Amino acid sequence: MPILKSKKPWYYLILTFITLIVFSCAPVLTKEIMQAGIRDVSLTTIIKNPDYYRGKLIIIGGIIINTKLTPEGSLIEAIYIPVDYRGYLKGIGTSHHRFLALFPKESGILDPAIFKKDREITLAGEFIGFRSGKIDEMDYSYPYFKIRELYLWPEKIPAYILPSYYPPYPYWWDYPYWWDEPYWWRHRHFRP
Repeated sequence: MPILKSKKPWYYLILTFITLIVFSCAPVLTKEIMQAGIRDVSLTTIIKNPDYYRGKLIIIGGIIINTKLTPEGSLIEAIYIPVDYRGYLKGIGTSHHRFLALFPKESGILDPAIFKKDREITLAGEFIGFRSGKIDEMDYSYPYFKIRELYLWPEKIPAYILPSYYPPYPYWWDYPYWWDEPYWWRHRHFRP
């Protein structure tokens, strides 16, 4: 009976490494949208020169403030976050603008329970113009986008770090494993 030779383990290691590299560099939106859209423009630039950007596909990120269902579709209000060349969020910069993004009813609905406050998104949207609204009691002119593609980032789960354990002060003499003292010294010293 012939003995089957197994492939070398390094072969699987290299194959896994190459797969991780290929998939870790993938953009969050489709490749066609990422190539067609404008990523390197800030919302401040769009606000200053709206006529130039009207009708163009812009790729932006945001933190959701509110999502509501309207007769036109699902309307997202978000704080602007710039994105990198793959659509990953860069972090909140110095411009704290808000924008509105409409997900058309024909494309479906966005459930406000899922697209809720503090969730992060990356979207490709056609810049339509401005829409007036209010932030609390202040009038605000929102840049308004019609969503062509949307990516909802996974929710961040808070991590709790427990403090190190230190025995209470009066009992530290009886603690059997005192930090770095040798075993023979632990049992020979005298209490004050």
